[in-house]
Amino acid sequence: MKQIDIVFAHERLNEVNEILYKHEVGGLSFYDIKGRGRAEHAEVAERVQGYTTGRTHVPEFGTRTKLEVLVPDSLAKPIIQDLLGSLSTGSPADGKIFVKDVTEAYDIGSKQSGDDALGM
Repeated sequence: MKQIDIVFAHERLNEVNEILYKHEVGGLSFYDIKGRGRAEHAEVAERVQGYTTGRTHVPEFGTRTKLEVLVPDSLAKPIIQDLLGSLSTGSPADGKIFVKDVTEAYDIGSKQSGDDALGM
């Protein structure tokens, strides 16, 4: 089984979710993250106590969404190909996909293990 971690712009969450539904992926987790990479950040208006100051700055860190999902080995490649086809614009700001091997998984309620624990 594989864990796929996808880092992308929050505005693309619905697209990613639709791809995972298409492949009948059960559960997923996502959260907002901050960090920096190779992408250049645009200037943003400086705000103090809710008021725009008229000055701008380039933030050191950008915000993204990170989504984590566990899938059987056989689904990993098709999901990744669909994600690359949908999310890629050719920009470094498009995000990243990381794939990790998961050696064991257990469903606490049903006590199932392995791919059966994924509930797919």
